[in-house]
Amino acid sequence: MIDLNAHHDLLCISHLRWNFVYQRPQHLMTRAAKNRRVFYVEEPIHYPPDLSADEAQPRLDVSEDHGVTVIVPRLSAELTGDCAEEVTRGLLHAYLKEQGVERPVAWVYTPMRLPLLDGLSTGGVVYDCMDELANFHHAPPQLRERERQLFDMADVVFTGGYRLWESKRTQHDNAHPFPSSVDVAHFARARSGLPDPQDQQGIPGPRLGFFGVIDERFDIELIAEVARRRPEWQFVLLGPVVKIDEADLPRGENLHYLGMKKYAELPQYLAHWDVALLPFARNEATEFISPTKTPEYLAAGVPVVSTDIRDVVRPYGEKDLVRIARDTDEFEAAIEASLREDNSERQRRADALLAQMSWDLTWKNMDGLMAHAMAEHDPIIKSVRNDATIAGVADD
Repeated sequence: MIDLNAHHDLLCISHLRWNFVYQRPQHLMTRAAKNRRVFYVEEPIHYPPDLSADEAQPRLDVSEDHGVTVIVPRLSAELTGDCAEEVTRGLLHAYLKEQGVERPVAWVYTPMRLPLLDGLSTGGVVYDCMDELANFHHAPPQLRERERQLFDMADVVFTGGYRLWESKRTQHDNAHPFPSSVDVAHFARARSGLPDPQDQQGIPGPRLGFFGVIDERFDIELIAEVARRRPEWQFVLLGPVVKIDEADLPRGENLHYLGMKKYAELPQYLAHWDVALLPFARNEATEFISPTKTPEYLAAGVPVVSTDIRDVVRPYGEKDLVRIARDTDEFEAAIEASLREDNSERQRRADALLAQMSWDLTWKNMDGLMAHAMAEHDPIIKSVRNDATIAGVADD
């Protein structure tokens, strides 16, 4: 008998390191792993070029974190492009066979890794489109074509925000928006009097904070100018610098780069900020973003100032939960207003909205849509379900 409620193993193909910034894939995959096996495949890491051929044998590094099996291919330095994909695919398929994985659901974050699925029988394909990756600097030229192929393969498409959904829904007839959610309890700890982290203790107030990846989406000129105008304001910037030259970052006595912090540490920093910032540039790389940190900042009880990113304006700006600025003057004024005004009423309304949000609910809804799509994908299950429906009608 076929178990109509059985959970397929889930094979997640991602461009993001599992132990990098804790974000959407980690939130979703740890929840998925509660009732199925989840295999999270990262991009390859290359051995140093000075290793011998014997020392640089291709292999998979396998570890487990929060119930998720994390797989990192290790390849020799000369293995790149299609050759790297071919070797990785062989290693991965052999490993899945060893583990008894049959017809897993493929959960894909990057179209560029699509060749890993060649020759693999799947129980369905999910495309969780976090962002418009083709708009990022140095995006591979074949990315758009591979995304078109992925749309053809996908049984269901999720998007990381409404603006992205508006773009992708024309390319797939089963696309659904799932903007960034939040673990409210985790970030609400910032309201409970947590101690100030040691590397932040010596920074005077008022403190204006940001956490996240500092890359081409971060508005360097905006922060530089506001910091220049208001030397009494202290800018605390947490996160790794990626794809941009650190030498290009603005410097000054009131600019403090404290590096990457663990997800568990973030509430401590937020607890001692006066304003939280979303200083995103307006460019191709930010047109479709839905920053996870928006509801995280609000859950921490900190006033929020953002540039006019569409998925922040809607709904947070429209509901007057986040102050929105279109240029440097407005950004400075919004910070000043946040420092001066009572935030209690805005926070009360933010809490009401946050009470309707959680990663648990996001995953539950995604899982339901995925299960329905997988049933449609599998002709045997579809037939059994149709027979069950007909029988139920007959019994009535």
